[in-house]
Amino acid sequence: MHRRALLKATAAAMAASAIGASGTSAAAVPVIDAHIHLFDPTRPGGVPWPPASDSVLSRPALPPRYEALSRPHGVVGAIAVECSPWVADNFWLQDVVQRNPGIVGFIGDLAPEAPEFGAALDLLRRGELFLGIRYGNLWNRDLAAAAHNPRFLAGLKLVAQAGLIFETANPDPQLIAAVVAISDAVPDLRIVLDHLPHAERPKNAAARDGFDRNLRELASRPQVFAKGSEILKQSEGRVAVDVKLYRDGLDRLWDLFGEDRMLFGSDWPNSDSLANYDETFGVAQRYISGRGGKAQEKYFWRNSVSAYRWKPRTQEQGQLR
Repeated sequence: MHRRALLKATAAAMAASAIGASGTSAAAVPVIDAHIHLFDPTRPGGVPWPPASDSVLSRPALPPRYEALSRPHGVVGAIAVECSPWVADNFWLQDVVQRNPGIVGFIGDLAPEAPEFGAALDLLRRGELFLGIRYGNLWNRDLAAAAHNPRFLAGLKLVAQAGLIFETANPDPQLIAAVVAISDAVPDLRIVLDHLPHAERPKNAAARDGFDRNLRELASRPQVFAKGSEILKQSEGRVAVDVKLYRDGLDRLWDLFGEDRMLFGSDWPNSDSLANYDETFGVAQRYISGRGGKAQEKYFWRNSVSAYRWKPRTQEQGQLR
């Protein structure tokens, strides 16, 4: 018995040493970061976001800078999510991704109700790197209204028929209710709910019950995934990186969606507004480290394959299949 206790203590010490002061373990599990943004404010014409006044974000966010930050954490690939409503920027992003095999694919920004949607979707989907579209609470869009627009739903049916994914943006109770309606109308559509840890549960009991009920309904549908992005929050002018402060909320989502439909995303470089990449990754890693190797693999890369159906572009990515 003493020998067994000693072995357990030694293993725990080795694990703690591997995690290190930053709370990360680069060698433990390879990672696909399923949510980053790429943009270049210095290009002709500029960008619609971030604003030039943002001293933290308004500089080029391109693959070499991202990879220098993420590689120490075992990141072998990423999915770029378009952060501009300009249709032409989807093709700019496509060009950037094509030149950088560390990016396994990208999510475009197109409005399914727009007259040019079908043509733009057809052009983008000719390349294997295009994985789907994002639409939600950004660029003055209203998903709750769009969810009942026949033209919008017809566009999403084209997305589903093409085997692509629909990703939401910036969840709140109205958006979650809208996603239920969309999933009802287009049942074969794969959906990713992004930034779900950042969603605030309503304080009003009736509204909170409705929000929870809709989340449970979405969690019961195997084609709906939850992205563990935007975990960190600011409170009283400070950002906490103690995982204990986020554990209850993350556990609630884990209990709903389970180990097969939760996936990691850093939201870089938008995450830099709150914390650096080491801190952002560290909180996610410290949370998932308590759930065993199988769950860690699913969270950090396997579930991204199921959700996005990306194809490997490098030898390291190929070893994940």
